[in-house]
Amino acid sequence: MFASLIGTYLDLYFVGKGMYEFPSRPLPELFAINIGFTLVGLPASVILLLYFLSRLNKWGKLTVILLVSLLMAVFEKFAEALGFFQHGEEWKHLYTFIGYFLFLIITAGFFRWLKRE
Repeated sequence: MFASLIGTYLDLYFVGKGMYEFPSRPLPELFAINIGFTLVGLPASVILLLYFLSRLNKWGKLTVILLVSLLMAVFEKFAEALGFFQHGEEWKHLYTFIGYFLFLIITAGFFRWLKRE
């Protein structure tokens, strides 16, 4: 739920700023973002990732988070080629790498905090 909320708000912010858009998305007349990804794809991916991360030490977690962040930047270029995603002129794929890295660190930290409670 946490990951879905953050992902949704970040997408709304960046789409509103014109940094990127989703030309192919469910219910385009209602939503400017791809709600399929933020409500289904992102939470499912994060659940799997958090399960996997829970089995690693801190260096393993950091390595996996770095790798996943890098892969998201690569997959983003692939999604653009397929027409699912379109960036503004000022967008750099380094932003995706940094953004996912921070997103995953915060999400993993939140999950760890919840497990302690």
